[in-house]
Amino acid sequence: MGVFLIPRPCHTKMTRTILLLIFCIWVPMEVVGGAGNATVSSSRPPSVSIGALFTLDSVIGRAARPAITAAVDDVNSDPNVLSGTKLNFIMHDTNCSGFLGTVEALQLMENEVVLAIGPQSSGIAHVISHVVNELHVPLLSFAATDPTLSSLQYPFFLRTTQSDHFQMYAIADVVQYYGWREVIAIFVDDDYGRNGISVLDNALAKKRAKISYKAAFTPGASKSAINDLLVGANLLESRVFVVHVNPDSGLQIFSVAKSLNMLTSGYVWIATDWLPSHLDSMESVDLDTMNILQGVVALRHHIPDTDVKKNFVSKWNSLKYKDSGSTGLNSYAFYAYDSVWLAARALDLFLNEGGSISFSNDPRLHDTNGSTLQLGSLRVFDEGQQFLQRLMKMNFTGVSGQIGFDVDRNLVHPAYDILNIGGTGSRRIGYWSNHSGLSVVAPETLYTKPPNTSTSNQKLYSVIWPGEITATPRGWVFPNNGKPLRIAVPNRVSYKEFVAKDNSPQGVRGYCIDVFEAAISLLPYPVPHNFVLYGDGKRNPIYNELVSQVALNNYDAAVGDITIVTNRTRIVDFTQPYMESGLVVVATVQQAKSSPWAFLKPFTLEMWCVTGAFFLFVGAVVWILEHRFNNEFRGPPSQQLMTIFWFSFSTMFFSHRENTVSTLGRLVLIIWLFVVLIINSSYTASLTSILTVQQLTSRIEGIDTLIASTEPIGIQDGSFAWNYLIDELNIAESRLVKLKSMDEYSSALERGPKNGGVAAIVDELPYIEVFLSKTNCAFRTVGQEFTKSGWGFAFQRDSPLAVDLSTAILQLSENGDLQKIHNKWLTYNGCSIQLGQDEGSGRLSLTSFWGLFLICGLACFIALTIFCFRICCQYRRFTPEGEENVEVEEIETTRTRRPLRSTSLKDLIDFVDRREAEIKQILKQRNGDNKQQASRSSDGQASSPA
Repeated sequence: MGVFLIPRPCHTKMTRTILLLIFCIWVPMEVVGGAGNATVSSSRPPSVSIGALFTLDSVIGRAARPAITAAVDDVNSDPNVLSGTKLNFIMHDTNCSGFLGTVEALQLMENEVVLAIGPQSSGIAHVISHVVNELHVPLLSFAATDPTLSSLQYPFFLRTTQSDHFQMYAIADVVQYYGWREVIAIFVDDDYGRNGISVLDNALAKKRAKISYKAAFTPGASKSAINDLLVGANLLESRVFVVHVNPDSGLQIFSVAKSLNMLTSGYVWIATDWLPSHLDSMESVDLDTMNILQGVVALRHHIPDTDVKKNFVSKWNSLKYKDSGSTGLNSYAFYAYDSVWLAARALDLFLNEGGSISFSNDPRLHDTNGSTLQLGSLRVFDEGQQFLQRLMKMNFTGVSGQIGFDVDRNLVHPAYDILNIGGTGSRRIGYWSNHSGLSVVAPETLYTKPPNTSTSNQKLYSVIWPGEITATPRGWVFPNNGKPLRIAVPNRVSYKEFVAKDNSPQGVRGYCIDVFEAAISLLPYPVPHNFVLYGDGKRNPIYNELVSQVALNNYDAAVGDITIVTNRTRIVDFTQPYMESGLVVVATVQQAKSSPWAFLKPFTLEMWCVTGAFFLFVGAVVWILEHRFNNEFRGPPSQQLMTIFWFSFSTMFFSHRENTVSTLGRLVLIIWLFVVLIINSSYTASLTSILTVQQLTSRIEGIDTLIASTEPIGIQDGSFAWNYLIDELNIAESRLVKLKSMDEYSSALERGPKNGGVAAIVDELPYIEVFLSKTNCAFRTVGQEFTKSGWGFAFQRDSPLAVDLSTAILQLSENGDLQKIHNKWLTYNGCSIQLGQDEGSGRLSLTSFWGLFLICGLACFIALTIFCFRICCQYRRFTPEGEENVEVEEIETTRTRRPLRSTSLKDLIDFVDRREAEIKQILKQRNGDNKQQASRSSDGQASSPA
């Protein structure tokens, strides 16, 4: 069978100091270069040796040993693989010791193996990787999942299982899926635990979550040490625990947590793949163990249900290599079995391509400086690099799925089953893959579709959490250390309606405080808190500094009239705004003087010009259309000109005396009267507003006027507007004047810039509304709000309370309670009289009426076109060909006096100037004469033959 088992005594809990000591002895011996003698085997050797390094008496080892042994037998019995070459297998027990694992690795290398399988421990893998790097022997690990082992430092390390890098990103996706923001990581403090949790920390950061506490314990820690660790973690606010430990000792974590009542409702426990590996290894259900694990969510390596897997599972229980100490089948057994087949297939390809196997001495190992260590027996695999390349290029389907490697030497298509432990077993609630994230569809099905990791595509089945609840736990509670939240409240000296110091037990009062308390009362859990005044009470505090104190963890939150601005959102989290705000300009005003030309203000100059032009144009069009039909539109030229003017402008008052008789004229007039009606109504309404509403004016028209001027501007002390005007609007700091109270506001505005006051005040709208109300509208806002923002409560970054309070604020707004609180504190009379606007604003312009003018113009154009067409047709009928010839002859005799075109144009004008009735009468007579002539001509032709 080619299997050699070298038993070693069980040594556990060896210190890392011994491990470092042995390397301090070996490394100097390896740095001296030289060439050794080489032993070359034949091109197709009769046998090839591979080795295995793992702990036999462990959860992983008890499953891996029979799997590896069975794989070696299957390879040797398959004529299609390594035909003519026997695969010898040498197994060494690392005994869970880094020191002994190194010694075993050195002894294994003395047998001139071309490949080593294992180890299962990431810590031992780090050490052994240095050995195989020197000897150029590929190392296939089926259980070392530390992500850092994939680094370029270990070129001969090749992982045949999934890296914890993918598992930690799967956990991060689960945390994001359920909306949790903080987790507590419980892990064994070795290479496996530390490096895995480090990746989890990075993965959570990309999801805007974090590890709030890292609870690390030493390998083999006592139960009391674990108890102390969990007690400390339970005092924190997070209730989401991620457990990343070894399969052999991990259950002790849950046993202690059970005794501390940490597996009840409200808690979330997520275990990495070690837990399913342990449970799968149990050949019979342990009810005590399952009772401890109720509600736990765990990840397990996804093994596709292929025919190869089913055949392997069916013969697992009958494997003759399983002894009484062997256990059930876990995922590592699949990976161990495939590791042997990977080595065999790659070796077969290597030999078929003409590769040879040879080992040579390393002179550095012979120069031992007098040491008794027999390092000279270690030999370098000369073709190790070429063999490694064959291994990395392999691609086949094994019992664990597709075996192939990406550019980072990780297995392709990483995927995990997500399990929910309950009853006497576990229930799969979904899958994770780096192709599509969380899904209830098997990854091998999703790989046939385009990748999709969008949030909307993530899905899992329902979970029964600890305490047998189906509702998703909130994931955090207030700390059990008895300390309520310390909430900073600005100690204002002005505008105390919003927030102010109070003698009540609460210590503060105001609109903002009532909104906060109302929102807190809607939360489904109590929130113990104390208000702490921030500021000396002599001047308003600087709100940027207040927010910074929250970010520095000096306060848990800040409640008050705190504006949500960009710089503040970078350091803290804000709730949903509970009041709208924005910067406005307040200035002194005066009543606008009445003007004798006020009647011209309703329309702009452009509108007046176009309207007047259309009056004349429509009058001319109607005159043209009515001139041949209507006697009122005939007469001397001067009279007709006055008729056009009179008719045009009289339509404004619908008082024109002339009647229209032509169809086209009436059509044009109807459309024009509709236009006049609209213009009259608009003019009347605008003029009425100008003459009846009191108009107030200010020489300050808005923020643009202030920016262009050099006059001083008033700013509320402590407001963010100070930095905004300087940084965003580039207003000189010397122009800004800090004002502390409403009295200073009034005084500064009344004095004005010439008497030591200010030209205007820039402040937030809620303050200004109170100020204007208290001053009986002596001042006014000018221009529009030039910023849009709101007030919110500030919390430390990633605080879950900010999210819950945002929901509560929305609820207050929807049920009307927010408005009731507003009416309680901020009831005042608004200043309804608006400022007079500038000369051009608010006037009716051509923009509002060009559609009407366009319709009227089109109607006139169409009417004139039809009129001209009719005139042309009549003119052709009115001028016979004979008359035209006579006229031509007469014109030719008098060519020197008048050109033909002038005569024709004059005739046409004369024709147009005639009355329609006269033209029709002439045409009628000519038609009669033509008929008589035609009758005579026919009679003469009839009598001529006789």
